[in-house]
Amino acid sequence: MGGSRNDRDKAPGRRRRRVLLWISLGLGVLLVAAIGTAWFGYTKLNGNIHTDTTTERLLGPNSSRPTQANSAENILLIGSDSRVGANAAYGSAVGARSDTTILLHLSRDRRRAVGVSIPRDAMVDVPACTLPDGRVTDPYLGMFNSAFEQGGTACTIRTVEQMTDIRIDHFVVVDFTGFKKMVDAIGGVDVCLSQPVVDKDSQLNLPAGRQTLDGEQALGYVRVRYALGDGSDTQRMGRQQDFLSSLVQKVESSGVLFNPTRLYPLLDAATSSLTVDPGLNTLNKLYDLASSLSQTSAGQVEFLTAPREPYAYDNNRDQLKQPQANELFRQLRDDEQIAVTPPVPSGSASANPAAAGTTVGAASAQLARLLSAGTTVPSPAPTFTGRTGSQDICATP
Repeated sequence: MGGSRNDRDKAPGRRRRRVLLWISLGLGVLLVAAIGTAWFGYTKLNGNIHTDTTTERLLGPNSSRPTQANSAENILLIGSDSRVGANAAYGSAVGARSDTTILLHLSRDRRRAVGVSIPRDAMVDVPACTLPDGRVTDPYLGMFNSAFEQGGTACTIRTVEQMTDIRIDHFVVVDFTGFKKMVDAIGGVDVCLSQPVVDKDSQLNLPAGRQTLDGEQALGYVRVRYALGDGSDTQRMGRQQDFLSSLVQKVESSGVLFNPTRLYPLLDAATSSLTVDPGLNTLNKLYDLASSLSQTSAGQVEFLTAPREPYAYDNNRDQLKQPQANELFRQLRDDEQIAVTPPVPSGSASANPAAAGTTVGAASAQLARLLSAGTTVPSPAPTFTGRTGSQDICATP
């Protein structure tokens, strides 16, 4: 009755083994599911990336391009105003121009990064460019952003390389829709407005002060021109740089890079909106680039505009200001530390011409005393107006 004592003793052991077996099977299923999900996610993200294999061919042989004297890297970031596909919601303009172009320099030790905005309205020499169908365009003098419309990414790179003598190692093209998605994926970006903004073209209706913009609002903010400030493209580039500074702080402080549930939407948004060269066309390559900058603090990320001034023959256009622009490009080529000073807030003593005159006069007198005493005065390192990734967004105009 009830079985032998031996059988009763064995029963608990068999139950434990069955429980352990089911636990093992369950963990195995979960592990397989996790690996499958991760693989699916990786494959999806990799498949999102659009690779441009044409540009490298159109750029021609390496011998015809600037040489890279060190292991620093230069990436051209191009914001396209194409109205193709989902971007049709922003108008019906024919063709596409480079709405924003930033030369991103990564130092050889990957501890510094400098983003230089190139004025879209700058009159520059656009070189002859080879088109995908084999035709070669004639060189001409025109606005910088017309190079993208004329010959796409390859022509824009050729124009930048001719203008700066800096070798472009990689390129990234992002459109309106992709920009919005990336901002939404990190939960919005803070900006600081000195005045309310109402602009029908960009569908903006924002109060003054500090606020967080979602993707749609952020796109309008970085594109708005005439309804904010003096309507110049120079001020618009400054606002774009403020926005990028705030974005760097948001990504660094929010921990999004270390939170898989927040990182995946960001990667999905980013990869689905980027067109890149073959050197950046996989998650591994993008990760290697990002991880190489892990020691770059927000304070060592700088944004500035290539020195510009009104074009001599048309005040509605720009031209690069010399010799300052060439000096900036030389420092980038030589991978030197770029010194930037923040924009002068309106109403400050430094913005007062009389005060500025007093300061310059005092400095000149001091310089004269040093020279009369036979003191060798070293040439001051040039500085450029710019922002850092650690700035307070409400501290600049």
